[in-house]
Amino acid sequence: MTQPLTGRRVLIVEDESLVAMLLETILEDMGCTPVGPAANIDEGAAIVRDEADLDAALLDVNVAGRQVFPVAEALKARGVPFVFSTGYGEGGLPDEWRGNPTIQKPFTETAVRDALMKAMGVAQA
Repeated sequence: MTQPLTGRRVLIVEDESLVAMLLETILEDMGCTPVGPAANIDEGAAIVRDEADLDAALLDVNVAGRQVFPVAEALKARGVPFVFSTGYGEGGLPDEWRGNPTIQKPFTETAVRDALMKAMGVAQA
């Protein structure tokens, strides 16, 4: 059976190396190609600017003491869907960013998959 996310290129913006490695493994298990991970906002913004083929992104809200919203803005401008990850859940987001797919840490592989599929508008099998 083909996974619905197979072949998708997904940017990871996450400053905690263990969490970034976990996300890479989860994405690879789903058949995705991880891009990054970017460990800070500037690196994330550069990848968004320079990578032509991004299908989605997983964005830690607090990256090395800075909020990820400039990266989210750049992705939004390009029409690239994204998922926020945060220890506070959607309630911890500023009002203007609520309503975007959000996973709460600690997350499961199922939560990551479901949120990515929702963000990309991929039908659940």
